[in-house]
Amino acid sequence: MEKVSFVNTKIRMLIEELLERGDQQTLALWAADCVERVVPYYLEKYPEDCRVRDAIEAGRAWVCGELTVPEAHEASLAAHAAVDEIHDFAARAVARAAGHVAATARDGTHAYHAAAYASKAAALAGSPEDAGPNTVRERTWQYYELVKRVT
Repeated sequence: MEKVSFVNTKIRMLIEELLERGDQQTLALWAADCVERVVPYYLEKYPEDCRVRDAIEAGRAWVCGELTVPEAHEASLAAHAAVDEIHDFAARAVARAAGHVAATARDGTHAYHAAAYASKAAALAGSPEDAGPNTVRERTWQYYELVKRVT
């Protein structure tokens, strides 16, 4: 598959700036919501695999105090392990995104990676000509959702 760039520099910079304003819990919930939007691309191919859903829920549970950081980290590792077992590019991006949601419990910077992989999943799930518009749609949603949460 040809390498495609998924970076919209302007919106990426706007998101990065906003991320500096958010606390770790807010970023974890934002990341979880970003990834929830693309989970269907994973479940379409791997409906029985719960690691992606578990990692997203681990991020949310950590925010609520229902999981410890090490427990969230285990869910993150499990989602990332799924990447090695699957072959669909969009589903791989979703698994990576979900792993970063749970990893946000350890370090808030993982929220950015969760969102970036979510937009990559949206781009990869469609036809090559839809990759750009799908990326812009996801990144725009992510930006405005983050604005609501940190401003």
